[in-house]
Amino acid sequence: MFRPLFVFIGTRYTRAKRRNHFVSFISLTSMIGLALGVVVMIVVLSVMNGFDHEMRTRVLGMIPHATLETGQPINDWQALASKVKQNPQVVAVAPFTQMQGLLTHQGKVQKVLLNGVDPNRERDVSIIDNFVREGSLDALAPGEWGIMIGDKAAQKLGVGVGDKLTFVAPEVSVTPAGMFPRMKRFTVVGIFHVGAGEIDGYLGLTNITDLSRLHRWKPDQVQGLRLKFDDLFQAPRAAWAIAQQLGEQEFYPRDWTRTHGNLYQAIRMEKSMIGLLLLLIVAVAAFNIISTLVMVVNDKRGDIAILRTLGATPGQIMAIFMVQGTVIGVVGTLIGAVLGILGALNVSAAIAGIEKLIGHKFLNADVYFIDYLPSQIQAQDVYMVCGAALVLSFFATLYPAWRASRTQPAEALRYE
Repeated sequence: MFRPLFVFIGTRYTRAKRRNHFVSFISLTSMIGLALGVVVMIVVLSVMNGFDHEMRTRVLGMIPHATLETGQPINDWQALASKVKQNPQVVAVAPFTQMQGLLTHQGKVQKVLLNGVDPNRERDVSIIDNFVREGSLDALAPGEWGIMIGDKAAQKLGVGVGDKLTFVAPEVSVTPAGMFPRMKRFTVVGIFHVGAGEIDGYLGLTNITDLSRLHRWKPDQVQGLRLKFDDLFQAPRAAWAIAQQLGEQEFYPRDWTRTHGNLYQAIRMEKSMIGLLLLLIVAVAAFNIISTLVMVVNDKRGDIAILRTLGATPGQIMAIFMVQGTVIGVVGTLIGAVLGILGALNVSAAIAGIEKLIGHKFLNADVYFIDYLPSQIQAQDVYMVCGAALVLSFFATLYPAWRASRTQPAEALRYE
């Protein structure tokens, strides 16, 4: 098989055993450093992708993309929903009613945002069915005063399916005997686990008719409409346009960017900044190739002089050492890519195993919006990391190779 002279000699220098073992060691450490940089960058970017994916699919799948509300209860929400659905970006519409308060059970108290929903329509705008552990959303029948809560709230209150809870509303009832807080007994009909502490701990679901009665509204009155769009990133603009069409003074829109937008933008910004910082680590490892090749050039000055006297051009000499440095970069990058992909695919299970072993949660749901470490590897990230490592490795070979091409045969052989 035909190979150019510079490719043959450059690859031979790479795999040959050198007389100077220190040079071999430096070359090996450069390759290992580059591989580790690629591994860390792929794994960390995959974890950031995992947070981004979980934020979009879990958290933003449970909260509304946008809502339409008014200052007064809405009487004919079906007619309003028909007008809203005329917008081509709207995928589904469902009514909702909310009330904040406290859940109590045997002296234990937990704050809650009680969300009144229509079980038949809630599935169109929410992915709650994917996270129900016990019970069913269909158990939220009107007049039954059933409630679904997250497993974190259930654990804190010490309740399960079938147990009774007392909901304390932030209002009082005035009676001849004085003022008393408004309370209502609910039966736990389901428990869900989303993995987001904010939802699992503080969200409760009940039938929209029951919550309307608790508000002392008519059974068919609702607080607003929950909208689901085909593109959640278009939700702010589309919701505002719908509100203007319905009457700017009557309806006001709210979208997910007001409640979770800062968190989502922080995740995206952190991914960019961490990617940039990790790229500097890869750059440091790649530029270690410079010191490796400089030492190789000094070690091979006699060989370079002999090649020059045999007719090798400065360009060929330069190409020889560029090939050698590029081989180090390619091998280190490939090893790092393989280990990085394996690490990204198994980092979630590995962290979960460590947490189980030591009995400590690294991601506490009280602090973070999810209670586990997600990972989602993306091909474009792998291509970007490998491409950046290869480009940096290639540029790192230019100066030592140019220095080798400037070697004068007479000077190099003077003391041989």
